[in-house]
Amino acid sequence: MRRRSFLAGSALLAAPALLSARPARAVVSAPEPVDVELILAVDVSRSVDAEEQEMQFNGYAAAFRDPRMIEAFVGGPVGAIACTFFTWSDWNIQEHLVPWMRLGSAADCERFAQAIDNAPRRVHLYTSISGAIDYAANLFGQGYEGTRRVVDISGDGVNNSGRDIGLSRGEALEKGIILNGLAVLDRSPPPPGLMQMQPLDEYYQERVIGGPGAFVMVAEGFEAFEPAVRRKIIREVADNRGPVREYAFG
Repeated sequence: MRRRSFLAGSALLAAPALLSARPARAVVSAPEPVDVELILAVDVSRSVDAEEQEMQFNGYAAAFRDPRMIEAFVGGPVGAIACTFFTWSDWNIQEHLVPWMRLGSAADCERFAQAIDNAPRRVHLYTSISGAIDYAANLFGQGYEGTRRVVDISGDGVNNSGRDIGLSRGEALEKGIILNGLAVLDRSPPPPGLMQMQPLDEYYQERVIGGPGAFVMVAEGFEAFEPAVRRKIIREVADNRGPVREYAFG
């Protein structure tokens, strides 16, 4: 009898130790509300030379220092957006250069602009818009929750790498993602012997963009990139549903 009582007592003493040895549950914090989750996807394929790539990066950095942009970011119901920045080229090459940041003040925007200034510049080969869409679709839901999820795709060429763009576009739209485009046009005629391809602004309008209020901003060359970026992001944040296609000139 004593032995049985001793064993029972031992089990009771050991029980708290066993309970305390169980791993604690991870505390999952709720996502922070923002007006928009905005992804900037920037083309760095070989058709974008070093000078043009610098124009792109400088254009984005300058846009985030513009008081009009900051005013747009703080003017929504929440008073802030979440934004991130990556480059893309081949179907399997995407570089996430600026992590998600909450932008609700001039200081926040300056930090984002500085991160773009300091990001590495690298050029790759092909143009996989489908790969960029697939990559972007998996970046949402990382600490923020916006009333809209928007991917801003800038580039100067059509999809020539990876899977069919229609598949990537369709899957993104099914997830409620809005796809907007910034098409950088080269108005020079094609080399002799090459056929004239579909105009890039038409291609973006028909094959790339989609979702409520989706639109294409057209930059007439990289010289017009900075004003195009600024106008485009302000419109995306404000959800101002104007014409499907807009033009910016340098």
